Amino acid sequence: MVPTLFGRIQTRLFLLALVGGVVTALVAPLLPVDAPLAVRYQATFVVLGAVAVLSLGWESLYHLLMQWRWEKDWPTLFGLVTLLPEGLLVGFLAVTGRLPGLPGPVPPESFVPHFVLVWLAVWLVANGPMRVPFIRWRFRGGRLL
Repeated sequence: MVPTLFGRIQTRLFLLALVGGVVTALVAPLLPVDAPLAVRYQATFVVLGAVAVLSLGWESLYHLLMQWRWEKDWPTLFGLVTLLPEGLLVGFLAVTGRLPGLPGPVPPESFVPHFVLVWLAVWLVANGPMRVPFIRWRFRGGRLL
C-alpha cells in the first residue's frame, strides 16, 4: 500500500517528535558551540520544531510530485535525498537567525551535525524498526491513528 498524504504527515510528525526529540536531547550538549546548555537545547528544539512545521508543506509538495510517478511513491533513496532541500531551507533560516524562538543565529558547524543525525535516525527508523510495533501501518496508508 502506498502511504497517503495524511499517513505520511502523521508518520513524519510522530517520528520527528519521538526519534528526533531523543536524538536532539542527546546531541545538543555535544554540539561545537560556546553557549550555555539551556541555549543549546532551545536552539536545537526550535530547529526540530521548524522541521516539523515545514514538513507539512514538504509532504504536500512531494505528494504532488509523486502523482506523476507510475507507482505513486518515492523509491527509498529519494526519501533519504530529500535531506538536501529540507536541510538547505531550514539551515538558511537557522543560520541567519530567522526562525521564531531562536536565541540567535545558529552556527553552521552546529546545525549540520544536528540536522543530519536527526534526519538519518528518523529515516532509518521509518524504513526499519517502525514496521515492527506498527505491523498494520503499511496497510493503512502510513496512518498511525
